[in-house]
This record gives sequence, C-alpha cells and structure tokens, in this order.
Amino acid sequence: MIKKDLSVDFLGVHFENPFCLSSSPVGNCYEMCKNAYDAGWGGIVYKTLSPEHFKIDEVSPRFDELTKEDTPFVAFKNMEQLSEHPLEQDLADMRRLKKEYPNKVLIASIMGETFDDWTYLAKRVTEAGADMIELNFSCPQMTSHTMGSDVGTNAELCKNNCIAVKKGTDLPVLAKMTPNITTMVPVVKACLEGGADGFSSINTVKSVTDVDLEKKVALPNIDGKSSVSGLSGKAVKPIALRFLQQLRTASGLEQLPISGIGGIETWEDAAEFILMGATTLQVTTAIMQYGYRIIDDLTNGLMHYMDEQNVDHLQDLVGLANKNIIPTNELNRNYKVYPKIDWDKCIGCGRCFVSCQDGAHQALTWDDEKRLPVFNKDKCVGCQLCALVCPVGAIKLGVVEMKPGREGDPSKIDVASQRLHTYHPEEAKAGN
Repeated sequence: MIKKDLSVDFLGVHFENPFCLSSSPVGNCYEMCKNAYDAGWGGIVYKTLSPEHFKIDEVSPRFDELTKEDTPFVAFKNMEQLSEHPLEQDLADMRRLKKEYPNKVLIASIMGETFDDWTYLAKRVTEAGADMIELNFSCPQMTSHTMGSDVGTNAELCKNNCIAVKKGTDLPVLAKMTPNITTMVPVVKACLEGGADGFSSINTVKSVTDVDLEKKVALPNIDGKSSVSGLSGKAVKPIALRFLQQLRTASGLEQLPISGIGGIETWEDAAEFILMGATTLQVTTAIMQYGYRIIDDLTNGLMHYMDEQNVDHLQDLVGLANKNIIPTNELNRNYKVYPKIDWDKCIGCGRCFVSCQDGAHQALTWDDEKRLPVFNKDKCVGCQLCALVCPVGAIKLGVVEMKPGREGDPSKIDVASQRLHTYHPEEAKAGN
C-alpha cells in the first residue's frame, strides 16, 4: 500500500490530512463529528453557531437536486440555515470533541448580526477549545443585509466584522467568501486589513434548480412556495476553481492561504483544488451522497497521485497550476490539433457528425453505406467538440500541425496531456 505524507500546516495548525467537513448538515452535532473523525477526516468545520437571541426555524422539505441522465446528482440545492441547537449545547459538544480528539482539527463557524455578536461568539468558541474560527460571510439563505451572502459583497462590513472577531480571540481566523459576486479581491483585501488570516472559498451559489411544471412552483415545494437558495456539488466546481485562480493571481495575494470548497467529490477534484492553490479542502455534498467513508477513496487516490508525480509531501503541490492559467490573449494560437478516430472503438452512432454539422464547422459528413463519419480536414478548426460528445471515447486529439505561416515545433506539443472529460455511464454508477 502506498503511503505518502498528506499532512499540511495551515495558518499554524497541523492537519493530518487536508480533508475537512464543511460547515453544513454533515457536521451538526457531537455524534456526527465523532463518526467523521473516526472515519479518518482530518478536520471539521462545525455547523455555524449564532447568538442565543437568533432563533433558527428550518423549512421542510429543504433540499433539491439536479441530475443528468442516470447519474448521481450533479448539483444539490439546500435551504439549510445555521445550527438549530442551543448555543450552549453546541459549545458543550465542541468541548467534548476537542477533549476526545485532541489531535484532530476543530474549526468553529460563527455568524453574528452585530459587531458585539461577532466578538461574543469568537470568545465563546475560543473558550470551547476550537483550533480556528471561520466567519460565515456567505450563507445564501439569510435575508438580512447584516447576515449571510450580502455581507460577503460588502468590503467595509466584512473588514469591521473581522476587527470585531479579533477582539474576542487570538485564534487563526478564516473568512468564508460568497461566489455571488464578480470579484472577491476587494473584499478579501478588506478582510486582511481587518485581521483575517486566511479564507474559505466558495460557499454555495444562489440558485433556482427545478420548477414543477404542473404546480408552477420551484423546488423544493414548501406549501406551494419556494425560494432562491444555495447550490453545491459537482456543478459548482468550475466556479470554485475560477475564484481560486482569481485570488491566487491577484497582486499581493499570490500566497493567500485558502481552504478550498465547492464540488469536491473525488481525489481528482481534491488534487485540482490543491494545484489551484488550496491547502485544505472542505466537503459536504459528496458526504451527503456517499457518507463519511469516502475519506478512504480521497486519501488513497491522492497518495497514488503523489506517487505518480514523485511528490512526498502534499504541501509541495499547492498552487502549481496557477502559473499555467493566463489571459486568453496570451495563449498560443499558432497550432491546430486535429481529431484522430479509433475505428475499432467507433460504434457508428453519428453523434459526432450531428454535433459537428449543427454545432461546429461541418468538418464531419456521413457515409450512409458504411454508416460511419467521414472527416474533412480542410474544414476542421480543431475545436474538439466531436471528441467531447463521443460516448465511447473513440475520438482523441491526436494530430498537431502548425497553422500556415506560423512558427513552432508540433513535436514539442504534448497532446496526450489534454484530458477529455467524456461521459461514461459505468463510471457514474461507480460514483467516480
């Protein structure tokens, strides 16, 4: 069995591995957190605590899903708010967890309505033994402009909330960012001015998932009504990675400490977040589908990847991909990559032909007698649509040539490294 060092140091706190429960229903009480620790998770962000005077009254039902064909849901909508337990009960659970699992990381998520609330909560969770505090500036279910995702778009308010928290604690402080914003950079810089030490990104994306066509109400249907609320899961991963890139390449933020969140379901997802600049990782939606047991797949897969990359310490991979994402006007436009069809795999379904004819550049025609596509190189622009829609992976990007009059050596272009994300039903059923 391959063994690699998955431990990371983040804001002065040592994690045995980077995987944490994010602040959500999956870490809502002592029993759940205990089970997660026992399963092997490196840390827990306990579900967001609020002051005693702020009463939580949840709706039912509160979840919805987006699916694709026969796959597990690719996106998950939730209307969950903060911890519904009395503050004293949550604090007692946190003290018990820290006493029983002193080497596991316990992060307290808090949300206040006033500056005094933030200071008070920071003091209480510090006394309860938390290793770190996460400030929830981003819950899309909160409707007050002083609580939830609206806070995360207000740089000045975020700064002042950070100042208030720092009055109540000497622990490392994470600010949890909302993706419901064009750029996080001004807010992040304001949080740093207020004393934040690092950031969690992203929280859920405001959304409406499905609409019941008969009852004419969005889902989940709560007594004939619904609301805009947070979307998570695989579908938000591209958004999360985009914000990681934005933050890690902004002037002055190149070494920004980030806990990555948003659609992490497999070890490949985890590796992508790490390469894009996240040091620790937070998971909810995948746990809700498959349970805490997925930690074994996440850690084993990541260790195998490290072995393939000849890397002994996970921390050495953080941020290696950021430098390879550049503005579009700087991309090399001198070469063209043509598709290569594996006729032994081709099943003659015609999907590539239809997509090329109706959605690309008509470089594929159809042979009615052979019932196979015919490739016209003169019309091909190398867009790769045909390869992406092929259901059996019979089309690869395999022939590289320089455009007429352009400079470069095609033999030095690594076409094999261009991974194609194609849909395979057997992988979906396996939960991959």
